[in-house]
Amino acid sequence: MLLRLVSPSTCRSGVAVRSLTHVQKPVATRSRSYNWWAKVEMGPPDPILGVTVAYRNDTDPNKMNLGVGAYRDDSGKPFVLSCVRKAENRITEAKVNHEYAPIGGLPEFTKVAASLMFGSDAKEIKENRVASVQTISGTGALRVAGQFLKRFLPNTDFYLPEPTWGNHKPIFKDSGYNLKFFKYYDGKGGLDFEGLKSDLKAAPNNSIILLHACAHNPTGVDPSPAQWKELSKLFLEKGHFPFFDAAYQGFASGDPVKDALPIRHFLDDGHQILVCQSFAKNFGLYGQRVGALHFVSSTEEEAKKILSQLLIIIRPMYSNPPIYGARVIAEILNDGELSKEWRTEVKLMADRIISMRQQLVDNLKKIGSKKDWSHITNQIGMFCFSGLNPSQVQTLREKWHIYMTGDGRISMAGVSSEKVKYLAEAIHDVTK
Repeated sequence: MLLRLVSPSTCRSGVAVRSLTHVQKPVATRSRSYNWWAKVEMGPPDPILGVTVAYRNDTDPNKMNLGVGAYRDDSGKPFVLSCVRKAENRITEAKVNHEYAPIGGLPEFTKVAASLMFGSDAKEIKENRVASVQTISGTGALRVAGQFLKRFLPNTDFYLPEPTWGNHKPIFKDSGYNLKFFKYYDGKGGLDFEGLKSDLKAAPNNSIILLHACAHNPTGVDPSPAQWKELSKLFLEKGHFPFFDAAYQGFASGDPVKDALPIRHFLDDGHQILVCQSFAKNFGLYGQRVGALHFVSSTEEEAKKILSQLLIIIRPMYSNPPIYGARVIAEILNDGELSKEWRTEVKLMADRIISMRQQLVDNLKKIGSKKDWSHITNQIGMFCFSGLNPSQVQTLREKWHIYMTGDGRISMAGVSSEKVKYLAEAIHDVTK
């Protein structure tokens, strides 16, 4: 530190004085700002959305995108349901406002969502034992549910079928769980039911087990009604908690009631369950992100407590859900005519996919394939687990300009009558 003599100044008495001041040495400054993001690494591309990017960059006129799970009509175009258009027109004519939704979403939506899943005459609903909130589609429901269970249950492990939807793993890992897996697919186009039961019996009592309610993604393989009943009994014996992911109600078989039977059977057997419900596929509202989360409790008071805690979780996560898509669904399901029209249209979508499965198998046989392709028609829902290996998938992409995920999962919604023969020829070429 330096001392510097300052020129005379006059004090209050008029006497001249000299003073000393402290002079601070200049401090060296950085030539540029600190790089806060230097340690951020490049993340891997999403395996499903990456397929779409590659497809878009392909200029071949015969290219096919069989990766993304979004329904297309037989011309390969996005399909907007007629009942959705009518509901939208009504909402526009009503000149509704754009105020915030409640934290738990629109009550008129959550009510019809629960009725669709459990049945309007379900005793659980009549007894006010269902705690329901609107979520940001099925993904949001899964994330909120994971957060809730981690907060209130002692479990450190979360059980998933192998294979399962790719997003399940990061969702529940980010919720703080150690991931465990139980056998599901037999590798031959069907269900390894004995392996599944063996793994669930070996799991610790009171484990959290995720089940696909219908149209298992990615395999399209579901337990039979008898097998669902056996699973319900096993869950009761072991005290396991049934965590249902229901992304395809009505879209699998064409019948919303049939697709919900596994869930309703578990309720009839006295289970307390939760259900994550998506309205993307069955209403074609992919971009509106409409979903619901339902907890079935033992008493009305318990349901109120659960609901209060769900709202506490949601508030700092995303505050409240978007309102438009929920209004559309509430408008449809609260109106007899529109609801009837929706059931007709969801069956139309399911039936087209079932038809594409049959046409693909028929064309494979006509071309001369000697392989057993019965698993394609035995599976159900949007996806077909084809049995193609990564090398065959790569050849389909490079030679035939057909895009699907590396595990051979085919989105049957992307197959059309015009191109099903081309797809069959390509599959035969890589498997003969």
